[in-house]
Amino acid sequence: MRIVVFVKPVPEAETRLRPTADGTRLDTDGVKWVLSGYDESAVEQALLLKEANAGSEVRAVTFGPTPRSEEVLRACLALGCTSAGLVEIAAGEEPDIRQTVRALQHAAGRWPADLYLLGQQSLDTEEGLLPVALAAALGLPGANGAVELSFDSASGVLSFERASEQGIEEWRLPSPSVIGLKQAKNDPRSAKLQNILKSRKMPIDRIPSSELPTVTEPGGAVRPLRFDLPPPRTGAKLIEYTSPEEAAEKLVRTLREEARVFP
Repeated sequence: MRIVVFVKPVPEAETRLRPTADGTRLDTDGVKWVLSGYDESAVEQALLLKEANAGSEVRAVTFGPTPRSEEVLRACLALGCTSAGLVEIAAGEEPDIRQTVRALQHAAGRWPADLYLLGQQSLDTEEGLLPVALAAALGLPGANGAVELSFDSASGVLSFERASEQGIEEWRLPSPSVIGLKQAKNDPRSAKLQNILKSRKMPIDRIPSSELPTVTEPGGAVRPLRFDLPPPRTGAKLIEYTSPEEAAEKLVRTLREEARVFP
């Protein structure tokens, strides 16, 4: 079984990002880049499938700037991925979802697989569009929000569950398919020191940005207009009381007369 798991570097959760001086982008200097949480689950699920199906291979692939992308790909290799591939972004380029889909579509043509696995959404933009958009571009069956993913090697069928407003749905898709994963069957594993050291010497296959097809998107690329920090907090007010009833009375009065939450 050949598995390609697409991953994305995102800022560490505790990172305090700030906009640049002109407010048109986020200042990423000094940011530590890590695997998105959902991508961690996707990597773990890919490795579980690899271990359950003898002779399987898992390739981690990302589309992004070189330094941060290499770091994340080597983290995937240290966890147990067989190989890694980097689709390079041209200097200064900030791709939108459509450009990202076209880049990963090109990568899928270079590295064909029985399963293209992604996290259901990244933890920076949280759009959740990529799995189904990539499936449409590749002309393959696809779904997002999958859990309990398994593969029947005899029939080549991928089975999983996903939650909907009607309840838990059971899905069966033929391979190859594109699946956005919500949760792996296990918690993501940690890399062993010897594997971390080994991953530093493993090669990373590359697709230079010059190889990507040049396509003019209708209406142009999607770009954020501006980034602004939320207004500073004005502080908290301490309510003194001698009983729960007095505390509730004072709280309601404060919300009504000062905060004007209630009419």
